[in-house]
Amino acid sequence: MNLDVMMAKRKISSGELAEKVGISQANLSILKTGKAKAMRFSTMEAICKALDCQPGDILEYKEQD
Repeated sequence: MNLDVMMAKRKISSGELAEKVGISQANLSILKTGKAKAMRFSTMEAICKALDCQPGDILEYKEQD
């Protein structure tokens, strides 16, 4: 999850993004750290709209050991 990178590029804080997306800062933190097991498409859409990006800009696949 490259959400924090995209947030830095767009100069948006966690609090501001959480408010725009409509999720708690705690849930945003879980997404940022990659600890989330799932994400609703509506949440992904809201994040991409707020950051003016595509899902591939914030998601990255890495094989687990």
